[in-house]
Amino acid sequence: MSERKKRVFVAGHRGMVGAAIARALSHRDEVELVCRTHAELDLTDQQQVRAFFAAEPIDEVYLAAARVGGIHANDTYPAEFIQQNLAIANNVIHEAWRHGVTRLLFLGSSCIYPRMAPQPMRESALLTGELESTNAAYALAKIAGMKLCESYNRQYGVDYRSVMPTNLYGPGDNYHPENSHVIPALIRRFHEARENDAPTVAIWGSGTPMREFLYADDLARACVHVMALSPEDYRAHSAPAGFFNIGTGTEVSIRELALLIGKTIGYRGEIVFDATRPDGTPRKLLDCSAIASTGWTPLIALEAGLQLAYRDALDTGRLAAPVDITTALENAV
Repeated sequence: MSERKKRVFVAGHRGMVGAAIARALSHRDEVELVCRTHAELDLTDQQQVRAFFAAEPIDEVYLAAARVGGIHANDTYPAEFIQQNLAIANNVIHEAWRHGVTRLLFLGSSCIYPRMAPQPMRESALLTGELESTNAAYALAKIAGMKLCESYNRQYGVDYRSVMPTNLYGPGDNYHPENSHVIPALIRRFHEARENDAPTVAIWGSGTPMREFLYADDLARACVHVMALSPEDYRAHSAPAGFFNIGTGTEVSIRELALLIGKTIGYRGEIVFDATRPDGTPRKLLDCSAIASTGWTPLIALEAGLQLAYRDALDTGRLAAPVDITTALENAV
């Protein structure tokens, strides 16, 4: 008689991160994936989440579901961002514990760190200063989710873990002309410029801010790796913060990124940087020494990752909708 497979619930499996985690787990013979669409299970509804865990025997949870958006969306809809993300974290974590799930992984966000945190940002920088005001609501919800895991571990003896990824990109990314982040925004912009034979592409800012980027499937590998650590190794390597930064530990300027994306897409016009526009935070880099000490390292370099992301965007039709190529990239940095 064959041994029962480990039933793993990936919350948010249709998002970029959740889909990458589902892909990583799908290659494991010992895992039976359990996934639900938003239409099938509204994670902000406690009764629905309670009924789901009551009906489904779950061994592990990867909590990748979240209400996400760019600077404009975060700043315009702070109530929705804090309420919905708090509800998702509270419902999934509490009902998982209530129904006997002892292992869970929660995904945070780089905006949890203070806006003026020393660079590169170590896990110990959490709650040491003021958050960036434009996405504070989202950040507070993510911090609360991490603290929920910490508190349930302390009080109930479960094994709920957290990771804090850097800026992500890859298959399934959001290419919305207003709400996307810097890489999908630039990919769309250069793609439209090439399609329309635009002589120039203008980008907000001087191009000098430095950013770190991680391919989504590398993050998924890191999540599976973190969950595979023994409780002793997890506590030892993530101490004293109790969670891991996940990133590459390297950075690139927005100027270098734009040139690389232009090359990836085959745009041959001029790239212009408008230094009269705001640059945003000068630098955002994670200290990833803790996760590196466990033996994990990213595999996909930025140039290769951009080629994969662009091919996915073309193949899935995510760039098919027309957009005005003169739209300012206010969410780029």
